[in-house]
Amino acid sequence: DMVEGRSKQAFKTWLAERTQAWRDAVEVVAMDGFTGFKTAATEELPDAVAVMDPFHVVRLAGDALDQCRRRIQQIIHGHRGYKADPLYAARRTLHTGADLLTDSQAQRLRDLFAGDEHVAVQATWGIYQRMIAAYRHPDRKAGRELMVKLIDSVGHGVPEALGELVTLGRTLKKRADDVLAYFDRPGTSNGPTEAINGRLEHLR
Repeated sequence: DMVEGRSKQAFKTWLAERTQAWRDAVEVVAMDGFTGFKTAATEELPDAVAVMDPFHVVRLAGDALDQCRRRIQQIIHGHRGYKADPLYAARRTLHTGADLLTDSQAQRLRDLFAGDEHVAVQATWGIYQRMIAAYRHPDRKAGRELMVKLIDSVGHGVPEALGELVTLGRTLKKRADDVLAYFDRPGTSNGPTEAINGRLEHLR
């Protein structure tokens, strides 16, 4: 079904219109980070398990990395990234999984992090990479433990100077159960729905 609007009420109303048997049969709800969907699902499907799609979790960390990079870029250079600026030049490399870096990409990052001026970016990049490693770990139990440690490490005690990580940590701590639920139900994703929505947006 297609529902107009992206709000808690729109989703809640749609769920309430389903039969009780239909709602009772729902075991898992895959979702993004919008808290309205989480609240609606909890109220209308109390027995279903909410799972935050890894794509959206990683995007939260990726957005934090980009925001940090842009902030440090402004502090150092006083302008948006130019082609020759190291941080701007490395923007795509920063989002590449550490295990997939080419030799030249790895060297670019070593050069980028050689001094202290980019330490905030390095710290945020490190969390991003730890998140990717947790999801990619072949052992689900070990991957879950990596994610638990990550959430704990950014959930408290992060220096105020790392504002992007403070915000990320607050979100991950709040949604920890939903993030960790994925490791008990691998393959859970709202990707097909997102793909359809993206296609419809393109056709509008």
